[in-house]
Amino acid sequence: MDDVTLITRPRRFGKTLNMSTLNCFFSNKYENRSDLFESLKVWEDADLRAQQGKWPVIFLSFAGIKGRTYEDTMVQMKKALTELFLGFPELYQYTGFERIEQQSLNKICEEMSDTDAAFSVKLLASLLMKIYGKKVLIFLDEYDTPLQEAYINGYWDDLVGLTRTMFNNA
Repeated sequence: MDDVTLITRPRRFGKTLNMSTLNCFFSNKYENRSDLFESLKVWEDADLRAQQGKWPVIFLSFAGIKGRTYEDTMVQMKKALTELFLGFPELYQYTGFERIEQQSLNKICEEMSDTDAAFSVKLLASLLMKIYGKKVLIFLDEYDTPLQEAYINGYWDDLVGLTRTMFNNA
């Protein structure tokens, strides 16, 4: 069974810093960066130490997505998602994807459909799981920022459906 942890705290309480730290600790992109943690309490635990730098991690922040319309928000969201995928060059070098997986990957760009955007985090997680053979850790930060803008600017119903699809599938 998959686990989901929702961390809620007041503004300026260190949520983003905490997720950035977790990303650096677990992400295989920081596999050789034990120096970041060797002087910390976490490094004293052998089981945790063994997890440092061993996991594929998706770290996505929606902090900058503040469109005044649904269309503006989707442009910003698709740009953020495209940049997220480009941060994993191994996706574009791996030759073991099925044809349908490769086709789905090829659709990820700033001009992708809203449906492709809604399923993009799920796609990324499944492709990374295929490459690395293990589940993917997903850290979503500031997920509420575009929703707040949608509520204030009157396109809540449009955005909440897409966001719900994205998060339910991730």
